[in-house]
Amino acid sequence: MTELWALGACELALLVRERQVSAREVVRAHLDRISHVNPAVNAITVLLDDEALRAADAADEARRRSEPVGPLTGVPMTVKENIDLAGSATTLGIAALKDAVARHDAPHIGQLRAAGAIALGRTNMPEFGMRWHTDSALRGPTRNPWSARHTPGGSSGGDAAAVASGMTPLGMGNDGAGSLRWPAHCCGVAALKPSLGRVPQDGGHYPPRPVPFAFQLLAVHGPIARHVRDLRLAFAHMCGDGAGDPWYAPVPLQGPPVLPPVRVSVISTPNGGSVDPAVAEAINRAARVLADAGYVVTEDQAPALERAGEIYYQIMSAYSRVREQQPPVETVAPGAFARFWAGFDAAWTAAAGTRAFDPMMERAVIARLWDAWMREAPLVLAPVCTRQPFEVGADLEPRWQAGWPAAIRMCVAVNLVGLPAVTIPVGSDPDGLPVAVQVIGPRFREDLCLDAAAAIEADMGPATPIDPR
Repeated sequence: MTELWALGACELALLVRERQVSAREVVRAHLDRISHVNPAVNAITVLLDDEALRAADAADEARRRSEPVGPLTGVPMTVKENIDLAGSATTLGIAALKDAVARHDAPHIGQLRAAGAIALGRTNMPEFGMRWHTDSALRGPTRNPWSARHTPGGSSGGDAAAVASGMTPLGMGNDGAGSLRWPAHCCGVAALKPSLGRVPQDGGHYPPRPVPFAFQLLAVHGPIARHVRDLRLAFAHMCGDGAGDPWYAPVPLQGPPVLPPVRVSVISTPNGGSVDPAVAEAINRAARVLADAGYVVTEDQAPALERAGEIYYQIMSAYSRVREQQPPVETVAPGAFARFWAGFDAAWTAAAGTRAFDPMMERAVIARLWDAWMREAPLVLAPVCTRQPFEVGADLEPRWQAGWPAAIRMCVAVNLVGLPAVTIPVGSDPDGLPVAVQVIGPRFREDLCLDAAAAIEADMGPATPIDPR
């Protein structure tokens, strides 16, 4: 029999619902797995074992009394340290916030718990979530379960590594510049970046917590899992209440039917730039799978892609740093992050290109161009990143930093225009590291993205969980 920690969220929910296992057994199996592998990975930073077991016992007692149970009852999850989880510190990876205990759950976390999910622990992230590698002065580095020499990605690297190594079937992260999709690529798991406005960003605070405009516009919460069906299950229970978020839109999870065959634009070389051979082969392989599944795939290029990247960096630079309200970075996040931040500033500035008179006006133009383009082919198959996972420490080097904005441009363009995307692993490269692709859809059509990702997964099969290497 497969170990409980190796099963996905849907399988575990079914076993608990049919009384084949108890919620306590599920939680206990994952706690045991955490004790076995987390010392080598450092993905889970705060273990909530007592609280998780109490929640499991409460769920089992409710079942014994024949009370209704939620669709996620007994399913463990982990929660990134920049998401509120009542009774636990929301640190943002910063030592100064190690005691900033949240009084309330973030809206989507509360909804997941109401559906029966059980929080096992908090997960690692870089300071502020503003680095593509997971390490912090507060928690130390997270290691990629596939190769300790290579990054697990960032900023949701703790959740991606925890899911990949079987410590949890679900990880709750967020994505402002590929922070769900890039770690999923690095760790060989699946991730869903929802549309802007689909999942409430924040809520339950009075007075409302200030959130910089760039993060309101560009960042979203989303799940990480080993199976597409688990992304779909978690997502269905993350977006039912806007909680006062002004961007929230109560849109049905299932959109209107698209007459088959569904067309897919394949972007194997974004803007004709260089692409790692393993990434290019992954795109080609995924395109063949979709064609065999009945999709019509056509090689194409995204409109205004380079300018989309430039406008992204202009908005993020101008409206995320809040210099007037926080002390210098080196005093808040010393060490490697301060070095990264100082070095990446030049790359960030160069990537912003020619300054727009009004970046939001240009964003609207680009969004309309993408909308018109995707009316012909509603799905886009593209790299998450044109590079493979880098060796730990490479992102501190000026040459790496100079080339990174172009490598991750497809990701940040999706953030700019607020579209959904699903990352799905597609095999491994010659060095044994995972390779992934992303399927991008029109706004609020996560269902189309998930359908296509499921077709790719059906041919490839999941690559995880794995033991740390």
